[in-house]
Amino acid sequence: MNQNIKVIALGGVGEMGKNMYLTEVDDDIFIVDAGLMFPEDGMLGIDIVIPDISYLIANKDRVKAIFLTHGHEDHIGALSYVLNKVNVPVYGTRLTIELTKAKLSEQEFQGKADLREIESSTRLEFETAEVTFFKTNHSIPGSVGVCIHTSEGAVVHTGDFKFDQTAGELYRSEIGKMAQIGEEGVLCLLSDSSEAERPGYTVSEAIVARELSDHFYSAPGRIIAACFASDINRIQHIFDSALENRRKVAVVGKSLQRVFDIVLRLEYVQVDKDIIIPIEDISKYNDNELVILTTGSQGEPIEALQKMAKKTHSQVNIQQGDTVLIAASPILGSELFISKTVDMLLRAGASVVSGKRTGQGSSHGSQEELKFMINLMRPKFFVPVHGEYGMLRAHANVAKECGLSEGQIYIPAKGDVVELTGGKLISVEKVAAGNTLIDGIGIGDVGNIVLRDRRLLSQDGILIVVVTLNRKERRIEAGPEIISRGFVYVRESEKLMEDSAALVKGIVEKNISRDWGTIKQEMRDALYQHLYSKTKRRPMIMPIIMEV
Repeated sequence: MNQNIKVIALGGVGEMGKNMYLTEVDDDIFIVDAGLMFPEDGMLGIDIVIPDISYLIANKDRVKAIFLTHGHEDHIGALSYVLNKVNVPVYGTRLTIELTKAKLSEQEFQGKADLREIESSTRLEFETAEVTFFKTNHSIPGSVGVCIHTSEGAVVHTGDFKFDQTAGELYRSEIGKMAQIGEEGVLCLLSDSSEAERPGYTVSEAIVARELSDHFYSAPGRIIAACFASDINRIQHIFDSALENRRKVAVVGKSLQRVFDIVLRLEYVQVDKDIIIPIEDISKYNDNELVILTTGSQGEPIEALQKMAKKTHSQVNIQQGDTVLIAASPILGSELFISKTVDMLLRAGASVVSGKRTGQGSSHGSQEELKFMINLMRPKFFVPVHGEYGMLRAHANVAKECGLSEGQIYIPAKGDVVELTGGKLISVEKVAAGNTLIDGIGIGDVGNIVLRDRRLLSQDGILIVVVTLNRKERRIEAGPEIISRGFVYVRESEKLMEDSAALVKGIVEKNISRDWGTIKQEMRDALYQHLYSKTKRRPMIMPIIMEV
């Protein structure tokens, strides 16, 4: 009998990305996913964001395994950082493991990763629990849900899913198995909330494929198709449409090429290899015979399109008569960025097909599919995950429509410890959780104070004041010299700089016998007031005092 069952979200709730969920069964900790998130607008200079794993580091002897639901970066991208601190076996399907190897290599992981391949039929025995899997339908093959069986019932993590009745063999959901898990008893269901605010059903991939093919047929010149590097289903549709319309395909972008090589080798895309050409050979074909499949450096396509529109891309640029197909659902919050990109593409002479005109099917289930999952699993308790708070709330309301009561549902925040023992669901405590910011090779060394300074520098710039003192003779040896960056253009603000230098000189002469800290503070206070009164700007002021 299991005495103690808990679930904890270290990421993936109240945000889009960096999915990481813990299930604790007695003394054992099982991790589901270890994802990253791309930085928000205010995170200046940050490359990626991963979950705070200090709780895992403090309890690393209790961690038994990591289970990966699928190979998208928001589920595997933080794995190298986790494995540097917590060395445990990692389980995933064939494609997930191959993409994980590529991601570890890209992130220059130096340790030894114990990567173990599973199938949806695999059963794993641990001291406190048994773990099984079931296939789900998502935009990438090898997607699975994870089922942690306890004496109180199963804790089920759905991973990302939808239910597409036209899905091919590689993408088909194991609905019978899900129903069987529900029959055997589900203690808690942690379910994908990404499209919980959207009523009805998600558009079928068959409709998306048909609409893409229609656009390929009607395009007069080159087609530049932009998609996420890891959206394997969409890549398949693009190759199918190219073959139907007798076009050759050139793949552009290292991230896309890396993923494409893996899925081609493992035969997760069915492609007539005769239609694939190197990007260097596109000049040998007529424009109406070409498709250029592209994505950006992080697998995100919009930035690459901007470079093409500006004609700064290293391999291909937009020309008059091109048709750009944006076959990617926008990341939440990126709508303005996409709108600007579309405007740039139009100015460069391209026609742009985006949004609903590409039959843009989401890879996540809408409300009716979420209800279907809940009805298949019939959980005792329900915890919505994978989404911003509004999405989690909407998913909770969907669960209520399926007959679950308020007391059976818990909307988690990062770090909440939810206990599932004694027939009750209660939040018992909170563990450390939040963002760890990755900047270059620095992991977590950029915090709120550094970000605040970067924000200040981005707003009103910096003013550096350099003074050299001869303290023995109590006089200024050199300066004050004032250096401005991002504040004002010095050549057009000579009077302001002269007045500021005179102000600093007076302060230094008046306080020369006092300690340097006091002199610097006096300089800052006086300059803040003076510069704000003259410019209504507040630059960061950095006094530097040298002594000879």
